[in-house]
Amino acid sequence: MAALKLAVAVALVVVISAMPDDPYGKEPGMPYDFAYAVKDDYTGNDFGHAENSDGNVVKGEYYVLLPDGRRQIVTYTADHDSGYVADVRYEGEAQYPPPAPAGYGQ
Repeated sequence: MAALKLAVAVALVVVISAMPDDPYGKEPGMPYDFAYAVKDDYTGNDFGHAENSDGNVVKGEYYVLLPDGRRQIVTYTADHDSGYVADVRYEGEAQYPPPAPAGYGQ
């Protein structure tokens, strides 16, 4: 019986010592590059996004035409040290059209 306990204990130690420290592993980043843009005059949609990575640092920019006529542009970087760091800026001047008449008979 003692031999069986010893064999189970040894087997347990072997299995535990064979397990990696990080079971999910750290895969190296893959370089990539993409971009898209939409500009539809009929619906007024105007937005886009461009991003690239060298496998370690991600850099990109996206923009959208806001309902008030301004364009919002976000430029960002992301890495393992600083995390996600964004710079947001606006182009143009906000325009507010007069409200449409409401109710019946107006």
